[in-house]
Formats: sequence, structure tokens, C-alpha cells
Amino acid sequence: MGRKLDPTRKEKRGPGRKARKQRGAEVELARFLPPGKCGLHRPAAAPRRPRPSDRRVSSCRAGDRQEEALQQAASGRSGFSDGNSKWLAPAKAKKTQPKRNHVELSSDGEVEEGSWEMEEEEDGSSEEMVDDYGASSSEEEELLPIEKAALKQKPDREGLSEDDSDEEEEAEEASKQKMGQKEEEGPDLQLNLDIDEQFKLPTSEEIEKEDILFISSVHDSLTVFPPAEPPDLHVIHQRIKGNLDVLQDFVVKREEGRTRQEYLALLRRDMAAYYSYSDFLLTKLMDIFPLPELINFLEANEVPRPVTIRTNTLKTRRRDLAQALINRGVNLDPLGKWSKTGLVIYDSSVPIGATPEYLAGHYMLQGASSLLPVMALAPQENERILDMCCAPGGKTSYIAQLMKNTGMILANDSNAERLRSVVGNLHRLGVTNAVVSNCDGRQFPKVLGGFDRVLLDAPCSGTGVISKDPAVKTNKDEKDILRCAHLQKELILSAIDSVNAASETGGYIVYCTCSIMVEENEWVVDYALKKRNVRLVPTGLDFGKEGFTRFKDRRFHPSLKSTRRFYPHTHNMDGFFIAKLKKFSNAIPQAQKEVAAPSAVPDTIVEPPPKKKKLEGSKADEEQKLPQPALKKKHSLQAQRRPVKA
Repeated sequence: MGRKLDPTRKEKRGPGRKARKQRGAEVELARFLPPGKCGLHRPAAAPRRPRPSDRRVSSCRAGDRQEEALQQAASGRSGFSDGNSKWLAPAKAKKTQPKRNHVELSSDGEVEEGSWEMEEEEDGSSEEMVDDYGASSSEEEELLPIEKAALKQKPDREGLSEDDSDEEEEAEEASKQKMGQKEEEGPDLQLNLDIDEQFKLPTSEEIEKEDILFISSVHDSLTVFPPAEPPDLHVIHQRIKGNLDVLQDFVVKREEGRTRQEYLALLRRDMAAYYSYSDFLLTKLMDIFPLPELINFLEANEVPRPVTIRTNTLKTRRRDLAQALINRGVNLDPLGKWSKTGLVIYDSSVPIGATPEYLAGHYMLQGASSLLPVMALAPQENERILDMCCAPGGKTSYIAQLMKNTGMILANDSNAERLRSVVGNLHRLGVTNAVVSNCDGRQFPKVLGGFDRVLLDAPCSGTGVISKDPAVKTNKDEKDILRCAHLQKELILSAIDSVNAASETGGYIVYCTCSIMVEENEWVVDYALKKRNVRLVPTGLDFGKEGFTRFKDRRFHPSLKSTRRFYPHTHNMDGFFIAKLKKFSNAIPQAQKEVAAPSAVPDTIVEPPPKKKKLEGSKADEEQKLPQPALKKKHSLQAQRRPVKA
């Protein structure tokens, strides 16, 4: 059952179809209910004009109330009274609603024309719909406690005058400005105080106290007890700066009665604590670098070097590789004018070591400093090249790339485990002219020789790659440096002996290390110059610092200026040393031959006695020529042979 709809009649626009149905059903229900049980609650709505149905409902309520009053009067009982009557009464919430157009339906379903305007009650408030227990259906019941508290504070704020609120805002802004000025002025004032104050060396008691704190913190870190308070790094850093400032102008700024050695000892101690270096390594570095440059070197070792890759020109071009990587979300640039194949990677949305281009062998992850030795070697096509210490294969593949897979490369390494990575990289990069061997480099001339060029990337202490291996800061000592230097001297002599000096295009040896120690670089090359028929030639690299020709009390060959040193703080690459040697004779110097065959050389070399000429004359003349000890020995022997008279 339902109301019939006349399609020819156009009704006025009002609320939605669902709202009209709800209100129409409510009106119809009021018509059919009996008069005594029409206790319906009106839904919360805006005030409106009374309708006939409402009049009937109100008349029913009035009749019920009159009947109840007559019954109570007849029985003589008074109405219910209690102290909780107010609580039992339905709650009335006063809430003003915005004016809006409202459509009411008549009892027959037609829209009343006079119901478009909203009427207000005399007291300006409207009753909301409440349930039988006095619960209001307003939105306040759905608010959180914090929102209710905010609503309670809102009237208090509105009660304040505009002048008071303006004064409070001005006071808050003034306080914020004062706080900002204090924060800004604080560091500046502190810096000014630090600059104005003259640097003074700490007393021996203060130094001992800091040493105790440092030792106790290190000791407690190994136990379950709470660690002691570590030294303040900010104070140590400020002291390093002040100490350097004094040492740069020592005559003017030094403290009376203090020597330069005391300042240097304090500086070395502070740098060891601040940068976590061993005292031995810091002493070596202070001998190599000037003090301001040393700080830059130590700071550069705390920052990783940029990621660089080398394009494999056997399979692609650098331009095509760069475009392919850019399409994959890689931010890159050319490495520099000195390299035609290198690219530097700033950031990437994909792992650089797992892209399809990498797996296809289009590039090799390789440090910028590792490209320089191969560029200095300058291999030519159809040559025989020896890479004496080849793992992990980056330099070997670069040599094959420059040779365009012609000639022959012998990739050797003494560690069989590391040769696995060499074989994998050579297969991935498409190198076909390489032979992999596992031999001791010191015995290599006995195995095979006659190479045109040799590349020796000798094992070293790794002091140039501290950013990759921070353990070098503390785990190297004098014995490690000397052990590496001894091995490097043996390897460089073996590399020189493996080269054919009569080669038409070659006869070159490139010696390189990733160390900056003089004992592993200039000292080793100077030793090779003395023991073999080689000379130093320019490396062909346009940048890099010259090698040392004198270091402390040592004096090296003047041609060591042609060697090159690379540092992380000046070239933004790993520390490296490169020297290029040219062999001009296959002969080994005579002194070196005697050392090479120790079994044929006696422990003590005695010069042979000079040959004596035969003397003509009497026996007495011969005896006069004999030395005095020999003459006495001869007379004693003769006396023993004479017969004794009875």
C-alpha cells in the first residue's frame, strides 16, 4: 500500500524523497492511532506552524492530563513528589540552529505552501528530541573529553576584551623575540670569547684526570657496569683548533716556559682521542703532512668516497650506458676530463650492483683511483701483459678493454679464493684474452717471463683507504709496515725480472699501492733503482702530487719526483701511489748476483793473498823477505826436527 502519484502534478522542490517519506509516514501514523495512546515524541526540527494533526495530538494529551487530575482529586492523593524530580525530568538542551528552508507535508501528503519559512519561539530556544531516559541526541554526546574542555574554555576567551587579548599577543611576541635574540647571540658570544681567550696548555693534573676518565670508560664498556663519563669531544675539538693556531705562529702565541714538543704531544693526544687513531699512525701522518693539511686528511677519512663505475667499452659506450641508467632513476655525471670511461653516481633508486646493465657486463664497480695505474701502464694491442696481483679483476678487465681483447693477459694472484671473483668478472665483462694463474709472485720469473709490461698492485697496509676500512686506524703498527715493505721489495724485483727489456713496444713496470706510507712507496722504488737496471719515467697523469725525494733523515733518488701521490682531501679519491719504471737492460748487476746465490758466497769474504815473485839469491835473502811471525814459526819447526845430543 502507498500513496498514489500523479505524474501531471509538479511538486515544489524540498528535501529528498527519503525525508518526505519519513515525515509523511509519521503524519499518517498519528491519524490512525487511537486518541488515548498517541504519546509520540516529535523529532528535533525547527519551529513550525501547528498543523491539524498536531492539534489532535495535543488535544489527546490535554484530555489525558485532565482525567488523571480528576482521578487524583477524587482519591484525595497528591501528585508524586520527590527530591529527585528534577533529575527524572527529561533534559532540555538549548541549541540555536541556523535558519534554512524546510518543507512540511500535510496529512494528505501535499506540500504546505506556508512551511517554507522558519518561525522562532518567543524564548529563542527549541527543544531537541530526547529519549525516555533524558539522553540528548545532540552532537555534544559524541565529542571527546578534550573537545568538551575546549568548548568550555571558548566562552572564557570570548569573555575577554579585545584590548586584553591584544596586550597578551604583544607580550607573547616580545618574549619570543627576546628568546630568539638570546639563542642567536649565545653562540656568537661564546665564539667571540673563545677567540679572544689565549690558548693555554692544560696542566698535568687535568691531563691525568682526562686519561683516567678515558681509560675507565673504555674498561667499563667491556663490562656490565655503567660506563664512566667519556671525555667531552667538543672541548677536545676546540683545544685542537687553539693548538693549531698557536703552532702556526709559535713565536708570538706560545705560552711562556712551554716548548714546541709539549704542544705537539698534546695535539697528537687530542687527535688520537677525537679521530680514534693509534699514537703510532698519528705520528707517521704528522711526519708526512703539514698540520693544517693533516686535519683535512683526517676529516676526509670520515666521509666515504663517491661511488664510481667504469664503462666496459667491449660491450657499450659511455653515452648509451649513462642514458640507460638515467632512465632507471640513477643520478650520475662523467667522472672527469682525465677519464673517458668513468661515471660518478650521486644517488640511485635502484641498486647499482644489480641492474640489468651490470649483470650484462656493461660496467664495473671500480674506484676512481683504481683507473689510474692502468692509464699509466698504457697497454698496447697484441702485447703480453702480466697483472701480478690481479684480484678482484677490475684492472685486468680494464687492460683487456684498452687492448680490445687482443694479445694476452696473464692474471695472477697468490690467493686461490680471490681468483673466483676474477673469473666471474672476466666472464661477465666479456674478456677473452686473459689467462688466470695461481702462483706466488715472488717466484714468478722462474715460472714465466718475457712480458712486455707488468702491473704490480702490491699488497699494502691500506692507510689510503681508511674511509672503507676504519679498522686501519688502530690495528697497524711498525711491524706491519715493515713486513709489507719487505714483501713489496721482493715483488717489485720479481716484476722487473719478468719484463723483457728488448721489447719493441714495452719494457715498462707500473708499481702502485693504496697506502700513503713512505716506507711502502718511495723507499721501495728507491730500493729497486739500486738493485736493477731500471729508471723512472713520467706516469702520463696530469694531476697528483709529486713523490718525496727526501723524508726525515732519508734521501731518495731525485727522479722520484716523477712518481705521483693521490689523497682523499685533495683529489676526492682513495689514497694512492703510482710509479712507472722503464727497464733498459736484462742484466742483473754484479752485486745483486752474489746476493741472489747465497750458497756460492761464503759467510766472510777473504781477499786472496797477493802472488809472490820468486826471489833469486841466497837462502838468507829469502828469509829476510818473510814476515816476522812466519820466520819465527819456521825456526821453531827446524829446531824440533834436529836430533838432540846426548
